[in-house]
Amino acid sequence: MLFDYVYAVDMAHTAEHGARKAGTRKRADAERNIAAIITAAADSLARDPDASMTDIAKAAGLGRVTLYAHFPSREDLLRSVLAQTIAESTGIIEAVSPDEGQAAEAFARMIRSCWPLLSRFGSLHAAAQRALPAGEVRRRHDQPMAYVERIIARGRAEGAFRTDLPVEWLVTTVYTLLHAAADEAAAGRLATDAAGEILEKTLLAALKPE
Repeated sequence: MLFDYVYAVDMAHTAEHGARKAGTRKRADAERNIAAIITAAADSLARDPDASMTDIAKAAGLGRVTLYAHFPSREDLLRSVLAQTIAESTGIIEAVSPDEGQAAEAFARMIRSCWPLLSRFGSLHAAAQRALPAGEVRRRHDQPMAYVERIIARGRAEGAFRTDLPVEWLVTTVYTLLHAAADEAAAGRLATDAAGEILEKTLLAALKPE
């Protein structure tokens, strides 16, 4: 009787341990698949804003069933890709200390640091605009744009930036021109190597006091 009890307890513990290991393995597999899908989607949409779920699944090396298990719609996937890219851009902005130094130099430093990412994923913004409500796409950029707003406000206080237009409008101008430059570079109408400098000069000219 005692042996049977000990054996049963041991078997139960073994089964529980096996279930935990299987669950951990399953979660790890799911996380790897999600990461592969988001990476493949970002790269595919950067090349072609109309890339389909089939195209993305193929690029990720996964089947459509696996893709749809994690992302039930193309819109859901776009939201995740956009969120990751914006988080990456926010990290880049934070890394260049935008609140330090003169506002104009901090602004130029921020544009120079962000342009490589913008040029890499230029068509992603176009894909998001086609598939998601425009207001949602803009709201998702609120965090990085908050840094732009702070720099502009500081530049106005320093006398480096214009004060005859609302701060909100100047932030919108920056947002619009950033993505316009990325779209033009993605379409081959603006040389990627020169676009960063062109964008920096254009934006600083737009912010300069009369």
